[in-house]
Amino acid sequence: MKAAAAPARLLRKAGVAVLRPLDGQWQGLMLRAYRNWGFAKGEIEPWEGPLDAAVREVEEETSVNDLDFCWGDVFMETTPRTGHKLARYYIAVSPEARVFLPVSAELGRPEHHEFRWVSFEAARVLLTPALQPVIDWAAHIAEMPHVPRDVLRAPPGRRAGDRA
Repeated sequence: MKAAAAPARLLRKAGVAVLRPLDGQWQGLMLRAYRNWGFAKGEIEPWEGPLDAAVREVEEETSVNDLDFCWGDVFMETTPRTGHKLARYYIAVSPEARVFLPVSAELGRPEHHEFRWVSFEAARVLLTPALQPVIDWAAHIAEMPHVPRDVLRAPPGRRAGDRA
């Protein structure tokens, strides 16, 4: 389920709703900066695409570098609001789920004050109304079966592993 792509002038940030499985349930990684909870995200640099920027931002903000985009490159974009930049969110699983909030060279401190792995319901309570649709979307996607990466890379009309 891909949302319509936003005009390039509006799409300025990209991030990832990072999930982990725990005891048969999904948990989402929530990050707090001051009193605001959200996802790892950041500016898309001129030389990179949104997915590359999202992966880079997750690693910069959380040290998580084992993202598995097992549902492919599906994304959701936030609704444009006055004074806010449009953000595109992808969904991925972190099998290791090891988070460390490194010090930002720009800020001289971590970008976030706290992180939590929480249920979708708890995430919905923490997030602002503008980000609640993202966690609802992530919960919906997480209910879908994982698609093996080799199937995602198969040529159209053929499954990976099929003989030519």
